[in-house]
Amino acid sequence: MKKVLFSCVILIMFFSAGASAQNTFNKGDKVINAGIGIGSNYYTGSYYTSKIPPLSASFEVGVKDNLFDEKSSIGVGGYAGFSGARWEYYEWGYKYTNIVFGVRGALHYQLVDKLDTYTGLLLGFNVVSAKEFGTAGSGIDYSASTSGVAWSWYLGARYYINEKFGLLGELGYGISYLTLGVSIKL
Repeated sequence: MKKVLFSCVILIMFFSAGASAQNTFNKGDKVINAGIGIGSNYYTGSYYTSKIPPLSASFEVGVKDNLFDEKSSIGVGGYAGFSGARWEYYEWGYKYTNIVFGVRGALHYQLVDKLDTYTGLLLGFNVVSAKEFGTAGSGIDYSASTSGVAWSWYLGARYYINEKFGLLGELGYGISYLTLGVSIKL
């Protein structure tokens, strides 16, 4: 994992070295993100026989420029994430799904050209469901479904290859620890 993060940082620094100056996120900008997660706080432990990696999509709109100086802005938007797994013990188990949806707010600050760096918070709801399969054989009546409020702090960056298309990386405690993906500016 450390090698992947280090490689991403080196790659971003390499591409941004010769970049020309431009603001990467401004008031009125609309950005769609799609990503796949690496590492998760869901589905850890023994007897998980298969997992669906965390998938996420978000939308963000720039609402305020020049918060501190000309390099800062604020964005708000929505978020949806999905992950699933199968837990099996012999011929009995559960099929789990997690669906997280909510609103996000982010403070953007452009440290280098073509690189939109930001940090923010997510507040939403985590819908968890579990479907039992097989026979427990012991007469256990156990429910594994639970849902509740979800929140996450995240730190991210979008490197824009051109004016409309960018590569995304986010670290945080949400549906995954690391999300890699793409961004499209509308």
